Amino acid sequence: MPAYIVGYDLDQPNQQYDCLKKKLEAYGTQWRFQQSVWLIDTSDSAATIRDNLKSCLDSGDKLFVGRLAGEAAWQGYSDKGNSWLTKLLTAGFG
Repeated sequence: MPAYIVGYDLDQPNQQYDCLKKKLEAYGTQWRFQQSVWLIDTSDSAATIRDNLKSCLDSGDKLFVGRLAGEAAWQGYSDKGNSWLTKLLTAGFG
């Protein structure tokens, strides 16, 4: 199954973070690995993910959804996070 990176920047403090969090957690296989960056594992397309999340955004907010594939490098995550990232990136994504 494809994995996606989802990043967002909400224009004003204390906006719809709960809305985004609930929608991202609903994907089941997900990890919030930075303040406003999540990884999700889903068969949905990037556009479908974007369309699902955009109801949580205001006009000045930004959202990025990109499919993960291939090479990546990282530093400072837990052993569990490292293992999950390695598995996602080497699985060959359907």
